[in-house]
Amino acid sequence: MRKKIIAANWKMNMTLGETEAFFEVFLREVGEDRRVEVVIVPPFTALPKTGEILKNVQNIKIGAQNMHWEKPGAYTGEICAEMLRELYVHYVVVGHSERRTLFGETDEIVNKKARSALQHALHPIVCIGETLAEREAGKVETVLSTQIKGSLAGLTGEELEEAVIAYEPVWAIGTGKVATPAQAQAAHQFIRSEIAKNWSAETAAKVRIQYGGSVKPGNAAELMAQPDIDGALVGGASLDPRGFAEIVKATRGLLG
Repeated sequence: MRKKIIAANWKMNMTLGETEAFFEVFLREVGEDRRVEVVIVPPFTALPKTGEILKNVQNIKIGAQNMHWEKPGAYTGEICAEMLRELYVHYVVVGHSERRTLFGETDEIVNKKARSALQHALHPIVCIGETLAEREAGKVETVLSTQIKGSLAGLTGEELEEAVIAYEPVWAIGTGKVATPAQAQAAHQFIRSEIAKNWSAETAAKVRIQYGGSVKPGNAAELMAQPDIDGALVGGASLDPRGFAEIVKATRGLLG
């Protein structure tokens, strides 16, 4: 059975003081239940503080929002996998739609980052998803198939099982719009079928696929109940410790 994974992508938010205040509330609210994997993905500046706060917490992992694929060197402004490992990071988000749209990241770049992450024992959360124009043009499956093949090129089935795929329809990120459970399930089911076709049915059955796009306490349970949705990559709603805890608890509630 695939373990649900709920990740908080704080994006370019949260000072050190705000980070401390968040955990003061969140840790109390969420408790020590380990049935759902929880990942906090703060900005780079808050990674050391997050690691310090969570050093004795067993049920919450740390993620990074981005990384460069090269080894340490002359890449001003970048962060590499070795640096993240030193900060007890387990996950790294690659190919987020904001990185693709605002910073010109291609499937090839995302692939380099994912492969480097895996080579350094980090679990990449590889983001894919269509724009509203692509959905309205009936190109959802074409876009997803292209992104899967490009972003995950060269990975073995075993490597892919160590990764997480995040389906985030671009039109639902930060807009308040959300894919219906049926729309999200259909996309996740298609992604899993593409993994089966290009890797194996066994790999497809094991890889975890998250949904990202205006996930909130009010819609989390219905989304997480879908058979091919294995968790959520939560943006704005993850900045509120009580609200994010409610998403985690709603997901746990589905497990009985």
